[in-house]
Amino acid sequence: MGDRCGDPGDGGRRRASRPFRVHDSDEYVATALRSGASGFLVKDTDPDELARLVRSLAAGAVVLAPQVTATVISGYLHHHGGQSAATRAVSRLSARERDVLVLLSHGLSNADIGCRLHLSIGTVKDYVSAVLAKLDVSNRVQAALWAQRAGLLDEVPT
Repeated sequence: MGDRCGDPGDGGRRRASRPFRVHDSDEYVATALRSGASGFLVKDTDPDELARLVRSLAAGAVVLAPQVTATVISGYLHHHGGQSAATRAVSRLSARERDVLVLLSHGLSNADIGCRLHLSIGTVKDYVSAVLAKLDVSNRVQAALWAQRAGLLDEVPT
């Protein structure tokens, strides 16, 4: 039997503590999983099934209610699919076009990009047009979003 001094009364065995939530909102699912929850169940889970799922969770398994599995998969595919598409799109650029994309994504003007890369403004405009065409976007902001999704914004060419 446990006492008030911290002995849980479990014979010295360490209890598994794995956070999980019981709710059915997409936002709660995302928040709980981002916070490190190992499982997510909905309120109307059958009591017998709940007991089995909690035992699985205690054994180290990840437990997701069927009602939230589609949400989790959709979010994963949206995030990773978008990143793959951005990486593929940016891979079509030449090294110089990529440099121009990174600089325009950091908000530099054509003149500033030209100074940084030792190019004329006309040449920078040509590169910007090529970048927009290859990424199939109509403006610099959309191109900057592709650069961000592809993870390029940590790069700053000299």
